Amino acid sequence: MLTDLNGLHHVTSVAGAPRTVDRFWREVMGLRRVKTTVNFDDPSVYHLYFGDRTGTPGTVMTHFPFPDADRGTPGTGETGHVAFSVPPGSAGDWEAHLATHEVPVTRETLFGETRLALTGPDGERLVLIEAEDGRTPWPGLPESMAIRGLHSVSLRVADRADMLPLMHFMGFSETAQEGAVTRMSDEAGGPAHVVEIEHRPDLPQARQGAGSVHHVAFRTADRASQGRIREALAGTGHRVTEVRDRDYFQAIYFRTPGGILFEVATDEPGFTRDEPEETLGEELKLPSQHAHLRDDLASRLQPLE
Repeated sequence: MLTDLNGLHHVTSVAGAPRTVDRFWREVMGLRRVKTTVNFDDPSVYHLYFGDRTGTPGTVMTHFPFPDADRGTPGTGETGHVAFSVPPGSAGDWEAHLATHEVPVTRETLFGETRLALTGPDGERLVLIEAEDGRTPWPGLPESMAIRGLHSVSLRVADRADMLPLMHFMGFSETAQEGAVTRMSDEAGGPAHVVEIEHRPDLPQARQGAGSVHHVAFRTADRASQGRIREALAGTGHRVTEVRDRDYFQAIYFRTPGGILFEVATDEPGFTRDEPEETLGEELKLPSQHAHLRDDLASRLQPLE
């Protein structure tokens, strides 16, 4: 069993128009844009990061916004929803806030928790879960309702039996079952340490597009712990990538038996490595291999403001 994982690091989604994405996550969800950069594999596309004041691991949602992307088709083999932690008793304030922005929302109860299911600008399913959470939020919204960070992700699969052994190996165990959903948490438990396995054999295979989660990243402390994780995963038959330098963390990737892409990302060096905390996310930062494209990209990328 892996012992070097420490819950969720970030979640990355495919999106549509970058300005719409930016406005939604800052003005509606109340998060801070902590980094404005580009996709390592396609520098003509932004990579936008949103989170708390410094983009603390476990608070970060990121997006690859392709302006002309077709919507994804929901199904199995993908992340069903991304959930965020909000203060107990804040659901009513969130319902009123979302109504002013014309965001569809439904109140639900699962595992004894009050949850708000809402639809993002690209049709993605997002969930706000009332939970005790001591993390300090970015003050984009009143503190009494502001998002504290990631709470959990749902992993939608056709065969639960394929997914459970991997999650056990990653240090997660079942804590509750309700309907088709199995809740699992790691030893730490609580927000950012939870996954929900959604067993949906009735659905077709998902097709990725705007509104789809590209990958779910789990956190580990540093390169040394990441190396141990990579060796352990490879030793159990998983095809794990080489370490990839993502400037703000080091990353390795592998696919689950159901086809969901997982990442293991390091906590270091963080988002302040190339700009001060006070102005995080305000300037376009480019990976070194794309630095020579700055003038061209500045003219082609859609302005966010």
